[in-house]
Amino acid sequence: MKKSTGLIILAFFAIYVIWGSTYLLNKIAVTEISPLFLSSLRFTTAGTIMLIIAKLMKYPLYTSKKQLLNIVITCFLFLVYGNGVFVWALKYIDSGFGALLASTQPLFVLLLLRLIDGKEMQRKSIIGVGLGILGMYLLVSQNEITASENSILGIFMTLSCVLSWSYGSVFVSKANLPKNFFVSTGYQMLIGGILLFVFSSFFGEEWHSPTMWSNKVTLCMTLLVIFGSIVAFTAFNYLLKNVSPEKVATSAYVNPVIALLLGWFFLSEKLSVQSAIASIVLLTGVYFINSRKKQTKNKVTTKPQKV
Repeated sequence: MKKSTGLIILAFFAIYVIWGSTYLLNKIAVTEISPLFLSSLRFTTAGTIMLIIAKLMKYPLYTSKKQLLNIVITCFLFLVYGNGVFVWALKYIDSGFGALLASTQPLFVLLLLRLIDGKEMQRKSIIGVGLGILGMYLLVSQNEITASENSILGIFMTLSCVLSWSYGSVFVSKANLPKNFFVSTGYQMLIGGILLFVFSSFFGEEWHSPTMWSNKVTLCMTLLVIFGSIVAFTAFNYLLKNVSPEKVATSAYVNPVIALLLGWFFLSEKLSVQSAIASIVLLTGVYFINSRKKQTKNKVTTKPQKV
């Protein structure tokens, strides 16, 4: 199949800019919509649309009991906890700061592989882990961040979400899931959205009808569903089939930069000198961790299923 340069460029724009903007969009939306309810609406809608697309494209929607169980586990790790709680944490931390914390996922994946599979770390990986830990320390040790109300809780819960994403990545690499990503992701988002509705109700969140949302929040939710969930994820899978995984993994460095710039421009989020230094150190560590994949046959992706 002949590669289309134009489509590849558009796909990179999607995983760079659209995924990078989801932090800002969630940050704005959570000012008016309860976080779990927000995520439940987003994923239920996106999952339904993806399954309709899969049906129209005549992909088989059947899943075995084992696949269905794995879908439930995966959607909990990625969407229910990994995304739902992350959106909740954005109430207490800046969107760009959250994006930088999320970029540490390759570090967590590497440590989990070491703990679960006993996988030895290469030299680049060890350097990357060291830089990642240093970058995280510089990031979270700033007085202006730790002194703000509930910021420590927000940071802790965000890192727990990163751990959930990371274990999800390890789990997916070994799990029996539907081969077609439209079907697999559609079920994950639909089931994850339903579970988020249940948790939202259990925790007594307020549910506001879309007719009560402001125009900016309505726009953010529309962008999250259509572009953040469907377009960007489709672009991600398209790139995995048409360019090298190392090139696709560069979004791990670009997304936080996009998120920081958008948060600064639209929400006047502060970007201190220490945050800038921490982000450089942290993302350099991520680069070292990702670059080691050229020498390994391990198929675990260090890129979360951002939807």
